[in-house]
Amino acid sequence: MVRKITLFLALFCLLGAVQAQNLQLHFDPRNSLYGNEVGSKNYLTATFEMFKPDKWGSTFMFVDFDFNGGDKRWIGTVYGEISRTFTIKNFPLMPHIEYNGGLGSGFYIPSAYLAGFQYPFQLGNFFMGTYVAYKLNAFETSSHDLQWTVTWNSTLANGKLSLGGFADVWSANKNRVTGEGGKRVIFLSEPQIWYNLTSNFSIGSEIELSYNFARLEKFAAIPTIAVKWDF
Repeated sequence: MVRKITLFLALFCLLGAVQAQNLQLHFDPRNSLYGNEVGSKNYLTATFEMFKPDKWGSTFMFVDFDFNGGDKRWIGTVYGEISRTFTIKNFPLMPHIEYNGGLGSGFYIPSAYLAGFQYPFQLGNFFMGTYVAYKLNAFETSSHDLQWTVTWNSTLANGKLSLGGFADVWSANKNRVTGEGGKRVIFLSEPQIWYNLTSNFSIGSEIELSYNFARLEKFAAIPTIAVKWDF
């Protein structure tokens, strides 16, 4: 398992090195807020994020490294997403493909494969995007589902304040092994707010808002304390 995590890290570092945008470090207090039901401990999460537009569309990726392994807080979980959208001349919708997945110490986060259409738009000072996609959750019994996503990004106060984030709603099999028992609906959103001390360095917060997420059948709100470096 350690070897698999190492290979996973190497892959995403190689992808990110092409067009790195920012590195974030978050303190996650989930155990203090919700106890062992949500997490056995508080921990740090490092996030590497990249967005690269080009004349054919855009590529987005991020990878989270959770320092929640053992008493020494080594990297216990790695999760990443990479997506690609394509521009079609004189057509408002953009084909969208995406992969999600991860590894942990003694477990894995099932892969998910998405394909759909994205629509970019602007709402005041906010650059927005939304897409609807077919989602194949690669559980023991494959789960054929739909996902709807909204993203947003804005810079305010003469560049001193940055807002961003996403909201996802998707379905998945309640029973990952047999596929029986019908579907459940999952909600996840992570709005971010940053105060830009310089053009490179920011302090801020991300709030993980979720329902039915990670086997927790209730609503949870977990704010972080974070710093960010833009490259």
